[in-house]
Amino acid sequence: MGAKNRSVPVDTVLPHVVYQNLAEAMAWLERVFGFEEYYRYGNGPSGGQMFAASAVIQVRQARDGERPPAQLGFGTQSLTVFVDDVDGHYARAKAGGARIVEEPHETEYGEYQYAAVDLDGHHWLFSRHAKNVRPEDWGAVGRG
Repeated sequence: MGAKNRSVPVDTVLPHVVYQNLAEAMAWLERVFGFEEYYRYGNGPSGGQMFAASAVIQVRQARDGERPPAQLGFGTQSLTVFVDDVDGHYARAKAGGARIVEEPHETEYGEYQYAAVDLDGHHWLFSRHAKNVRPEDWGAVGRG
C-alpha cells in the first residue's frame, strides 16, 4: 500500500473544492454543513483540509480567472457526504442558509438524502443508506 501520510487520507477520492473567499467558505462549511477544519495553510488562507464524519475535502482559494459554479451558471459535479442523521443535517443546513435543491427523500436505489448548494454554487448531497437494493432492481445494468 505504500507509506502512510497523516495529511492525505487513503482509500478514498479526495475532492478539491475551490472557493472565491476561502476563509469565509471554511467558516460557512463548518457552521452550515458541520465540517471541521483539520488544517489550513498560507496567507488568507490559501488552502486547507476539512472533515465531516468520514468524508474529507481539500479546499483552496480561487486563483486568477477561476470562477465558481454560481458565477458560471452551472456546476460540473456533485459531492456526496454520508451522514447518520440526514433530517438533522438538513435542518441545520436549511437554517444556516444553504439553498436546498432537493428535499429529503428516499431514492429508488435505496438512499435517503437531500441536496443543497453552498455559497459558491457547489452541489452537495447528504445521504445515508436506507435499504439494501440490488442495482438490477432499479434498472441498472452491470458489466457481467
